[in-house]
Amino acid sequence: MSDEPQQQNGDTDPPGWAPRDLPADAAAPAGEGPPAGENTGAKKPGRTKRPKRTGWRRLIPTWRMVLGGVLLIALILIGGFIAGYQLVDIPAANAKATAQSNVYLYADGTVIARDGDINRENVKLAQVPSTVRHAVLAAEDRDFYSERAVDVKAMFRAGWNTLTGKGRQGGSTITQQYVKNYYLGQEQTVVRKIKEFFISIKLNREQSKDQILEGYLNTSYFGRNAYGIQAAAQGYYGKDIGDVTTAQGAYLASLLNAPSAYDVVAYPENKAAAVARWNYVLDGMVKEKWLDPAERAAMTFPVPGPVKPANSLSGQRGYIVKAVEDYLVGNDILDEKTLATRGYRITTTLQRKKQDALVEAVEDKVMSKTDDDRAPDRNVRVGGASIDPANGHVVAMYGGIDYTRQYVNNATRRDYQVGSTFKPFVFTSAVANDSTTQDGRRITPSTIYDGTNKRMVEGPDGPTGYDPANEDDRSYGPITVSTATDKSVNAVYAQMAEDVGPEKVRRTAIDLGIPEDTSDLTPTPSIALGVATASVLDMTEAYATLAAHGKHGAHVLVSKVTKDGEDVTLPGRTVKQAVSREAADTTTSILRSVVEGGTGTAARGAGRPAAGKTGTAEEDRAAWFAGYTPDLATVIAVMGQDPDTGAQKSLYGALGLPRINGGGAPAETWAQYTGAALKGTPAPDFDLDVEEATDDTALPTAESTAPGDTGRRTPSATPRRTRSTTPSRTPSAPRSTPGTTDNPAGGTGDGGTDTGGADGGGDGDTGGDGGDEGADGDDTGGFLDGPKGTRAPSTRP
Repeated sequence: MSDEPQQQNGDTDPPGWAPRDLPADAAAPAGEGPPAGENTGAKKPGRTKRPKRTGWRRLIPTWRMVLGGVLLIALILIGGFIAGYQLVDIPAANAKATAQSNVYLYADGTVIARDGDINRENVKLAQVPSTVRHAVLAAEDRDFYSERAVDVKAMFRAGWNTLTGKGRQGGSTITQQYVKNYYLGQEQTVVRKIKEFFISIKLNREQSKDQILEGYLNTSYFGRNAYGIQAAAQGYYGKDIGDVTTAQGAYLASLLNAPSAYDVVAYPENKAAAVARWNYVLDGMVKEKWLDPAERAAMTFPVPGPVKPANSLSGQRGYIVKAVEDYLVGNDILDEKTLATRGYRITTTLQRKKQDALVEAVEDKVMSKTDDDRAPDRNVRVGGASIDPANGHVVAMYGGIDYTRQYVNNATRRDYQVGSTFKPFVFTSAVANDSTTQDGRRITPSTIYDGTNKRMVEGPDGPTGYDPANEDDRSYGPITVSTATDKSVNAVYAQMAEDVGPEKVRRTAIDLGIPEDTSDLTPTPSIALGVATASVLDMTEAYATLAAHGKHGAHVLVSKVTKDGEDVTLPGRTVKQAVSREAADTTTSILRSVVEGGTGTAARGAGRPAAGKTGTAEEDRAAWFAGYTPDLATVIAVMGQDPDTGAQKSLYGALGLPRINGGGAPAETWAQYTGAALKGTPAPDFDLDVEEATDDTALPTAESTAPGDTGRRTPSATPRRTRSTTPSRTPSAPRSTPGTTDNPAGGTGDGGTDTGGADGGGDGDTGGDGGDEGADGDDTGGFLDGPKGTRAPSTRP
């Protein structure tokens, strides 16, 4: 029986029920259906209603629910991705990622110093050997060049491993790591990971894989305070990245996984783990066909060098860095603000062997002789510089005991009188200008002058009113220029400066290399006694010009500058004939005599042909020796300065000596340094074109120098040169007991003196330590040119 209700004739349908449609074969006869348009209230047939789920079945989602959920999640993810991609921009690089240090190098490429807080030096990818690049890929991301920017699968795997206790693992590609290093930070937060995700995708569209890998190598941390692979190569192996071997590169790549833990020197207990990681890297290179199996089998673990302390500016480093910065700015190579952005790789002309030799010589001959219990010794300062005359390269520089303790560079400061080291410029000017004495005698090494103490300097119009004192007020009478140079006789050189013309002397000094704006470089007869305050480096440049036969070019301290692998243009060096070869070489001949038997005999300790001149500033505030061999010019100065006030101080009593003079500690330091710096190289003799000696040796007469009579004569136009490769006098063996002078303080020397300084005295310098030279300054003897009795202004510091 059917479940449907039966319809009977004459009965109406139950309320709410509609009649079922009849089958086609049971359709009502024509004309018996309901009238057209009449609503019968019949319902269309529907599907069978599903029974409601009960019990546990209610917990299982239907397929409609699953599909809807999946679609909803997809929509959320797509919407979130679109929103994130639109909202998250590539930010500016973080300050730490872009911070670099300026790197200062010796001429051979070894590091002198780094400045800046971040030890980083960016390099181009092409500068990194391909084997090192492959080692990094083998260690960190072998599919880097073929994969997408983000490895979602690896990220989920790393997250799952972390959650399940397998340790925190990285799931980042090299691109993601670079984004973290360069744009974001190292914090482990969800927000940072989301930003990293979107930035990586955008970056991968804007930069090539090579650009990303280059950035990654320059921003990654390798331990030992080394940011970037160049700093790591220096920190672990003391070499540039371009010189790193495959085995060493594999070790550097290993460090990326655990920088500090894999440092086998700092943590020897972790060596097994480090070696295992190194093997993993090399094996990966073989697997990827980046390394030949036979080459890999022959490799041994490359133990890195010792851990070095932070490369600060202590010792000589700070002096060198400051001098280099001044050189770059002063020569318009880089301005201060640009240099302060850092990232520059600066190769200097300094040679490590010579630099070390200079530091050692100063320590042996000066600083080791100081005593903390001796008051004058606390005032001792030393400056030194050395230049190759052939190319002007500064090969060594000594600025002081320690930049962190004495921050003023004694090699470049310009506040101490140069003393009698200036006298050779007077004679050079005389020869260069074909000068004659007031009575017309040509000035040569054999020209005789009156060396009487406090002899009045005679000018074209008669006495000038300037009568400088010799050391110890000693009179020499008739004396040749050569002997006057040996003994540094003030009376002779003040008169010579007047004979040549003080302005010509000044011009010659500038042409040789003394800066035109040097303080107290004034055109008066006193210029001859060294009242000017040129620096040690200035004087070295001028003496290098003499060594180069009169050819002058500005000194060079920097040979190359690069940033991010790009060269910075350096100015060319112009060389000109500053003075004639005859003038320079004739000066060299008389300076050889100073070393062979004058005030500079201590310089013979170098064991080489040498020329030089001693000098002492007024009141013994500084003692100098300036000298050169045919292939190296060097100047050493010992200065006195109060460490508390900075005031210049006398050196009386320093080093346990009554006095310090140029022929003592400075010349001895020069000799030790020069001998060590040139050790193992040939010792050529000087090749000189010198002016012939004059036969006119008579002293000037009173008539020839009367006021109003210049007595000058026209110089001869005939050649006056003679070629010489032999010493001007036969060198004698070094004396075991220096000769003594009539110095009441017990000074020793060769009988020669070296006086000068302001107001006619104070520049005392004998051939040995302790000679009492130079009067304290004759305040009654200084006068200006003009009417008699016009006093000259004091030039004391």
